[in-house]
Amino acid sequence: MDRVAAFGLMVACAAGASLIGAGQQGIGQTPSPLPLTQTVRERGSSVTPAFEGWYYEKDGTQRVLVGYFNRNTKQEFDIPPGPDNRVEPGGPDMGQPTHFSPGRQWGVFTIKLPKDFGDRKLTWTIVANGFTNSITLHTKSDYVVEPFEDAANKNTPPMIKFRPGAVAFTGPPTAIAENLNAVAGTPLPLIVWASDEGPTINVPEPGRGRGRGRGTDATAFTPPPPLALTWSMFRGPGLVKFDNAKPPIDKEQNGKASTTATFSAPGEYILRLQGNDSTGEGGGGFQCCWTNVHIGVSVKPAAGTGGQ
Repeated sequence: MDRVAAFGLMVACAAGASLIGAGQQGIGQTPSPLPLTQTVRERGSSVTPAFEGWYYEKDGTQRVLVGYFNRNTKQEFDIPPGPDNRVEPGGPDMGQPTHFSPGRQWGVFTIKLPKDFGDRKLTWTIVANGFTNSITLHTKSDYVVEPFEDAANKNTPPMIKFRPGAVAFTGPPTAIAENLNAVAGTPLPLIVWASDEGPTINVPEPGRGRGRGRGTDATAFTPPPPLALTWSMFRGPGLVKFDNAKPPIDKEQNGKASTTATFSAPGEYILRLQGNDSTGEGGGGFQCCWTNVHIGVSVKPAAGTGGQ
């Protein structure tokens, strides 16, 4: 079993809440002597950084791909960059999330490495509920991943557009893909167009699955799950409520998917939109094929609030 699949077996929960917010600060928490793998529970457990691997960008530059595992099924965290949420050296802020949703979150951000990075290392440390967990980020050869194409079947990540005919975003996040403006307390429309080409070789034929030869039910072809989108909060000073964090995709309108987000307080936010294809969360543990994009939202105070 590879290292990523083994880590995936530890996941016993999945993020499902639509109310995302600044529920608990990480500042001033005391490190714990307990081991890295605390129990999955509703509240009171840890958040662990997850090194997915490193990869070559299409222009030849190198990036490390990073996610996390919040072992709490109902407790979310807002931990600003600093002593309890730091990347070293060079940080503490290197673009990592400050909001941590429940469960295993795959490839939520990347860090571009300098050309002379060589055999140096970075360390991401998170302190949550008094537990201190760190992960080392490096470019060792056995941790290289291919997030843009599955070599076995030529599958590629879903494509996400913010307007018909616009440039498509695919694969890991590297920058802010879209900038939007909103007013606190007023729903902001979030509209995207999503599509997925799927694998092109080594695709099972209908009726020729693992159960072949064991009766009608066993030989029936089970189609892969449909393309799916999930909105979540990545950074921000307040609460974000999505009307539907997993909006349906309308194939009749070229993959259009619509929802709204309402922000409780003014400030600068970053939302994350994840697109999964038939490989599921984290590409089934192999880092292909899924897409994460970051959306910046500048939220102004509601009229008459004076910025409060």
